[in-house]
Amino acid sequence: MKVLLDECVTKKLKAYLKDFDVSTVTRLGWSGVKNGKLMTLCVENGFDVLLTIDKNLSYQQNLNKYKIAIVVFNSVTSKIEELSLFVPSFVELTTRLAFHKVYIVEKP
Repeated sequence: MKVLLDECVTKKLKAYLKDFDVSTVTRLGWSGVKNGKLMTLCVENGFDVLLTIDKNLSYQQNLNKYKIAIVVFNSVTSKIEELSLFVPSFVELTTRLAFHKVYIVEKP
């Protein structure tokens, strides 16, 4: 499963997602790209999941246009100590993800 970490998510999270093919917005040179264009780039580049902490993303885009699942960690910070707590719930969720949907992940 190809996962893209949004630029608001620390790249350090990649180390906690070793079972996935993880890239970052920054590494791909997509920093500053607006959400609609970012989602188009995700689809064009074969990503299955856009992982973010941006809770407004689902309200800003018509998700039916994009064959991707959006996963939002319901976190108030992008610090790795906080985000790593969401990983077990994310891993469990990946078994039932569907495109065109937003999933809010809570800490266990």
